[in-house]
Amino acid sequence: MLKKIVYIVFFIVLGTISYGYYIKSETPQDGEKIIGIGVLLFAFILMPLFIYLRYRGRDLSHLTFNQPKKNEEKK
Repeated sequence: MLKKIVYIVFFIVLGTISYGYYIKSETPQDGEKIIGIGVLLFAFILMPLFIYLRYRGRDLSHLTFNQPKKNEEKK
């Protein structure tokens, strides 16, 4: 379900940015606003959803900076 939402948001962002470039040839200010909205959607909605989808349910403890302490404890 979340994967479908990510795809839908991706195509909305892609459509918004491409529509903004299309409109930019006629009215530059409106086109830049629409492109900006697409970039904001990408940065604040699509990327967090994608990152959550990719790392959901995985063990991320090996990505911490406390790795040398764990090696000393094992010895």
